Amino acid sequence: MARVRCVTEMGMGVDVHGRDATKAAKRAVSDAIRHSSLGFVRLYGKTPHDMFVDVTIGVPNPEAVDTSAVAKELPYGTVTVKAVKGGLEIPSADGGDAITIANAAVIVSLDDGK
Repeated sequence: MARVRCVTEMGMGVDVHGRDATKAAKRAVSDAIRHSSLGFVRLYGKTPHDMFVDVTIGVPNPEAVDTSAVAKELPYGTVTVKAVKGGLEIPSADGGDAITIANAAVIVSLDDGK
């Protein structure tokens, strides 16, 4: 089986208070997938459930991301999520809170049948 990359989408999500990396990551994935409607899979005799969806989340604290919760943002396919160092944290003026920004790359592939 060889996977053929069909779609690459990017998104950004923000948790304004609380430094919640998972919340920001889920919002980034939601942002990314709202840019596309993937009806083309039927052209290849596939269904949305045949898709492979690989998600990379960039956040300042990747160990804080609940990748299972992020995966639930994707309605179809075999989903894998990994969190890596990235994104951005903007501290508040008093240093007591921060804005956490997550970036998401969502890659959709199909098995080419070979």
